[in-house]
Amino acid sequence: MASTFTAATVAIPTFTGLKVESAKPASPSHAPMIPSRVFSGARASMSTPKVDMRRALVAATASVGVLMGAAAGNANAIEVLMGSNGGELAFIPKEFQIAPGEPIIFKNNAGFPHNVIFDEDEVPPGVDVGTISMPEEDLLNAPGETYTVKLDKKGAYKFYCGPHQGSGMTGKVVVN
Repeated sequence: MASTFTAATVAIPTFTGLKVESAKPASPSHAPMIPSRVFSGARASMSTPKVDMRRALVAATASVGVLMGAAAGNANAIEVLMGSNGGELAFIPKEFQIAPGEPIIFKNNAGFPHNVIFDEDEVPPGVDVGTISMPEEDLLNAPGETYTVKLDKKGAYKFYCGPHQGSGMTGKVVVN
């Protein structure tokens, strides 16, 4: 069940439409200057025409569409790092919750080799750990290698890394 996962990065544009500029007194040809209305600091003004605002709205809407498409492609997958950035032998996060069928992507990060073994005594009744665990002899040996699994039955599942179980490299997922 091992697979490779490629993440997509999407930039979301922001549009404020506000521009800060120095206040300039109105010229006599435009309007008379009234001393009580003189402002001598910076001011915010809307300088974006309606066309630019429409473009900004279209761009923002398109960005949301791209994000929704990316999320649908990953089906809300959760990524679990195997080995912390500081070199600790741990699953990051150690405990988490998912919906049934949501992919869990175990990603090799540090301190490898690693694997993912589900404890046969710590899964819901009727679950065959042989179908969701990596074979014990299979190991992820390089940074970025992944193992993806989907758990369909609700309940708590405990898992561990075969080579590092004695060092406390264990985790728990609850499917609800």
